[in-house]
Amino acid sequence: MPNRKGNPQNFDNPPSKELTENVTFRATKEMKEEIQKQDNPAQFCRDAVQKALDEKKGKQQ
Repeated sequence: MPNRKGNPQNFDNPPSKELTENVTFRATKEMKEEIQKQDNPAQFCRDAVQKALDEKKGKQQ
């Protein structure tokens, strides 16, 4: 039976980190439409959030 939460190796995610958490946020209708146009909307969001976190972390050091 497949893992219903997905397998980390299928998401450009380091194998040691499982994708077990959900994040919900509000966005404009236009933002939502643009996200949904992406080939892989979930990975697009993960990449965007990680990029923002990395940039913020770099500015704090």
